[in-house]
Amino acid sequence: MRIEGKWRLLLIGAPMLMAVQVLAAQDAAPAAPATQAATEPAAATAQAVPAPQAATMPAAATAQDATPAPQAATVPTAATAQAVPAPTAATAAAPQVAAPVKVDPKAAKAQAEQEKKEKKAEEAKKKIYTGPNTVIVLAPTPMLDEVGTQRLDPDGQPMFNPAVRQQRDKKGHPLFDDNGKPVFQTATELGYDEKGKKLHVSKVKPPKMTPVTIARGTFTVDGMIGKAELNYTIADFHYMYLYAPGIGTLVVSNEPFPGGTLQKNAFNDKTLTVTTGDHHLQVASDNNLLGKKPLPAYVLLDRTFVLPTPYPVVGYGGLTKAPYVWPGSHENADLKGAFVKPPPIPVNLQPVLLLTPCPPGQMRRSAPPVLPGEKAPVQPCIVIPKGTATVSGPGAKKQVAAQTPAAAPVPAPADAVPAPNVVTPAPAPTPQQ
Repeated sequence: MRIEGKWRLLLIGAPMLMAVQVLAAQDAAPAAPATQAATEPAAATAQAVPAPQAATMPAAATAQDATPAPQAATVPTAATAQAVPAPTAATAAAPQVAAPVKVDPKAAKAQAEQEKKEKKAEEAKKKIYTGPNTVIVLAPTPMLDEVGTQRLDPDGQPMFNPAVRQQRDKKGHPLFDDNGKPVFQTATELGYDEKGKKLHVSKVKPPKMTPVTIARGTFTVDGMIGKAELNYTIADFHYMYLYAPGIGTLVVSNEPFPGGTLQKNAFNDKTLTVTTGDHHLQVASDNNLLGKKPLPAYVLLDRTFVLPTPYPVVGYGGLTKAPYVWPGSHENADLKGAFVKPPPIPVNLQPVLLLTPCPPGQMRRSAPPVLPGEKAPVQPCIVIPKGTATVSGPGAKKQVAAQTPAAAPVPAPADAVPAPNVVTPAPAPTPQQ
């Protein structure tokens, strides 16, 4: 059966076109697998159009017979168009997001508390005190009298002021100033104790004192002046000592004491008058002694104690036994007003004057008491010696007691030598009135 040329071309060209399309699709599949699905529907669509080709077959055949070259050129163009791979950026896989992990609230709370505790522990370590725990205690200083001489107790031992301690702060640690120097306690500021408790100054009611002042006083024995220009400032009056050669020493007080005998109206305004046997002894002053109202006195006579002087002597202190206390007198104060300066009194009527006070920071060493009539040794002022400071508080090692700035041991007073013109009375077994 003879097949016409146009049908033969259709039967042979269609399979070849399909083969070329299949090969082009296989070459493009490795480079763009994601675009294969989009390419295959288009190929199927192109292959599924035989009907229109069949309908137009006469025209195609006519065109093919007349111009065969353009058809051949059309096939590579289609293959080239199918071989273009699709872009891969559009089909890239999206990043995967991890699912949130569930946290136990109790575990999170416990962890937060643990971190808080660790933080507090670190802060506490930074605040740990590493300084000293012991305070410095200064050595006691000598207790001085008005002229700078160290005081002696009734037993003749040197007296000292209380030791001064270093203050503590509110936490119980030793207190230092900005320059690193210790801050010591004062009369009004004591600081804190080891537990940080405030130390308060104990309010002690001061004892009742009896001040007595004698100004331009005179001491007479049976109306005869024995001493003049007596000037005493007694802060607290206890006893007054009136010595007269041949009579003895009278101990006088305004309060009862063992061995004292009452004498009424002895203190009367500006005078003190006492009697022993047939003798009358009187101290007169420009000032009131114990007030204008007459007051009694208590008197004890000691005939055994004799001073190495032929002249009467006045003293005062807090002892009721020999050798008693015989302080010096102040100089007379200048008289105010239009007074004529009196002539100097005889030397034997002048009292022993007090020594000139030492400058601040200096003192006189303790020495045996000098009785009236004895030659007093020279007592120069010296720098107050400093003792060795100690430490006190927890952790302080036992230390030897600090050596206080005590003066040299006070030797016992030498036996008094009476004056040539003084008759020493025989010692009596007991004091007599």
